[in-house]
Amino acid sequence: MTTKERYKQFVAYYATNQPEAETELHYTNPYELIVAVSLSAQCTDKRVNMCTPAIFRDFPTAEALARADYDLLYPYIKSISYPSNKTKHLLGMAKMLVNDFDSVVPSDIDQLQKLPGVGRKTANVIASVVFNKPTMAVDTHVFRVSKRIGLVPMTAKTPLEVEKVLVKNLSDAVIPKAHHWLILLGRYICLARKPQCENCSITSFCKFYEQKEKSKLKEV
Repeated sequence: MTTKERYKQFVAYYATNQPEAETELHYTNPYELIVAVSLSAQCTDKRVNMCTPAIFRDFPTAEALARADYDLLYPYIKSISYPSNKTKHLLGMAKMLVNDFDSVVPSDIDQLQKLPGVGRKTANVIASVVFNKPTMAVDTHVFRVSKRIGLVPMTAKTPLEVEKVLVKNLSDAVIPKAHHWLILLGRYICLARKPQCENCSITSFCKFYEQKEKSKLKEV
């Protein structure tokens, strides 16, 4: 099966079976999403969703968060991975949003990355989820799963390499959804240490599964 055929089957399957895929982070506006995504780095969405209601209640706007200090914000974040750095980043992000962007979350990738704690992955998530831009955020799930399926060469060594290949081969309309398709597949089925191939619905066009079955036949 060619890579082009894998892409075609990948899009066809998910467009039919999971057409409305979206982030599992809870938010109601761009400000809340940028806070949630910043907190989610190397942390589960479930844990982030446990912490953000209190943050959004007590710091409902960028202005409110910008008025906080480290000692006030840290207790809200202490149960999340790397709480000290994330506390500092959120405070810096809020201040810059207020001072440099009139409290409006920008839609441009380069502008987003100027905000403290906002790397390319986070910027791509915001641009995709909030502004429906054709940007592909590559986290550990997307990095792993896209290569396992065979959408991206195993030789791709960096998230940026993976991002470029996926964006090149997916249509602009599909990219925002494909990001979630890959994440959810990696989170619940195509696990890092033990992929649950027996529970997977896309084995018919998965390169990893194809090679796995070939290995079994050789052993016989």
